[in-house]
Amino acid sequence: MTQYIKLLISYLFIILFCACGGESTNTKNTTQNGERKRGEIAEAKGGKYYGGVFRINESEFLRSLYPLNITEVAGHRIANSIYEGLVKLDDETLTPVAAIAKSWTVSDDAKTYRFTLREGVYYHDNDCFKDGKGRLITAKDFKYVFDLLCTSDVNNQGFNFFRDRIKGANAYDAALKKGEKPAGGVPGARVIDDYTFEIELEQPFGSFLQLLAMPFCYAFPQEAIEKYGTDMRLNAVGSGPFKLKAVKEDEAVIMVRNNNYWGKDEHGNQLPYLDGVKYSFMKQDKATLLAFEEGKLEMKYRLPLELADEVVDRQGNLLGKYTNFVYQDMVTMSVYYYGFQHKKELFANKKLRQAFNYAIDRDAIVQYTLKGQGLPAYNGIVPPAFPAYDAAAIKGYTFNPEKARQLLAEAGYPNGKGFPKLIHNINSGGGRNEQVAEATQKMLKENLNIDVEIIKMPFAQHLENLETGKADFWRAGWVADYPDPENFLNLLYSVHIPPKMSDKSYINSMRYASPQYDAAFSKGLATVDDAERNKLYRQADQIATDDAAIIPLFYYKDIRLLQPYVRNYPQNAMEYRDMTEVYLVPH
Repeated sequence: MTQYIKLLISYLFIILFCACGGESTNTKNTTQNGERKRGEIAEAKGGKYYGGVFRINESEFLRSLYPLNITEVAGHRIANSIYEGLVKLDDETLTPVAAIAKSWTVSDDAKTYRFTLREGVYYHDNDCFKDGKGRLITAKDFKYVFDLLCTSDVNNQGFNFFRDRIKGANAYDAALKKGEKPAGGVPGARVIDDYTFEIELEQPFGSFLQLLAMPFCYAFPQEAIEKYGTDMRLNAVGSGPFKLKAVKEDEAVIMVRNNNYWGKDEHGNQLPYLDGVKYSFMKQDKATLLAFEEGKLEMKYRLPLELADEVVDRQGNLLGKYTNFVYQDMVTMSVYYYGFQHKKELFANKKLRQAFNYAIDRDAIVQYTLKGQGLPAYNGIVPPAFPAYDAAAIKGYTFNPEKARQLLAEAGYPNGKGFPKLIHNINSGGGRNEQVAEATQKMLKENLNIDVEIIKMPFAQHLENLETGKADFWRAGWVADYPDPENFLNLLYSVHIPPKMSDKSYINSMRYASPQYDAAFSKGLATVDDAERNKLYRQADQIATDDAAIIPLFYYKDIRLLQPYVRNYPQNAMEYRDMTEVYLVPH
């Protein structure tokens, strides 16, 4: 790394510290009155500590902080500290726990959920309110959100998750399309009183509470929509443990402690413990690791591939200068894959898709490109991180170049003859996406004699291209929105395909359509028994795998390095980050 880049990194972090009111400190202080200044570390009850700023880096800038349009991990991880919904996930077990709803009941037929809301939960102070002071949240706020959620709109990516689930959602949306506005909104989302909200489903869905922990279900005020409109992308008004203070496009997102947060810990301490959270957006993994080594980040998420063997061995032991840090690793609910555009002539050819799958050596990618930071995706789209789902039962594609060449010839391109030059669209990802793309580019040339040109673009533009059908072949990944195999299989459900290619196809960007797949998957959706439901999901997974709907390359194995003074920051299989009870000890 050049001295110029080092200076640039240092300058960036100085700016961030000043903007947020101070850096994490290594001292323990209080003022004369026992009150703490921002940035100071002060002891709380039960051996916990208040103060400090937790600094994290994401390699790509967020797409949006508007809850109904959050579709990528950076936006999800940041918004999770700003907003809350009825429930959230436990950051260790990933089971649904109380958030704004303090309790709930489920009807005997498993279709009606009644939530009792906490009283005294306020939105953050914001100019969207008359006096600038955040107001109380009531059941009417959730009614407003769920009516929006059940309305098809280009800025509502949650519609596909709820349109066939909440009672009357489809009819409500159809009426809106006709210019009608049904009185009472969506019938299945009901206000019982100020602090009681009810949701009725068309049919039982075993993971509905997990679904409610998604960003789409966060509470946000109508006043914010009226003031900011689509500018809610960077004007977040929630009720979570942290408030959005500043956003600098492509550089930083700064959040500060919400002093009016409702939560307390088991010792009676007001939450959160931290003074703030700062996200930076350095794209290069090496630069991020250097910043972590120099104490400028509290966590390093994933390792630079070219340096991985210097940091940790394949048994998980930290090496050399890295032994002072805390190491975490876990196979996660996430898959890295390449997508085909099925609605265009080239990849409508099943044998061609199968040839591509056989031509790629997944084990070599994991061992030599990823340096062990993953598992080869020899099975289906669902990663092997769900205890009740037998992902290993899905028979996928092993490396077989002879079979690949045979299928390529049967597809009409013997030895690659007549095959058009292929554009492979990727987004930058700290170097990982580029290196994996270069490895697969070489394999497709060597094994199929196919030329592939790699084109890299910013993530937002990349998503726009693949969702609107402009890309034929692209890099993608999916991190679970909620902990259920259905969340992955939903990516291939044909009901999500819009009528026109120019319309955004967010969920099923491949526009893969199979009546057999849809039959097995939809039957699974309507099944309450977990064992039977997972059996049907495996059937669907195998159908899509046989069709070579995508190229699953590897399942993520996440590695995290933490500073030794970080506490209460467990790893989980979704990289679901709850900063509410994270704290820093004096160091």
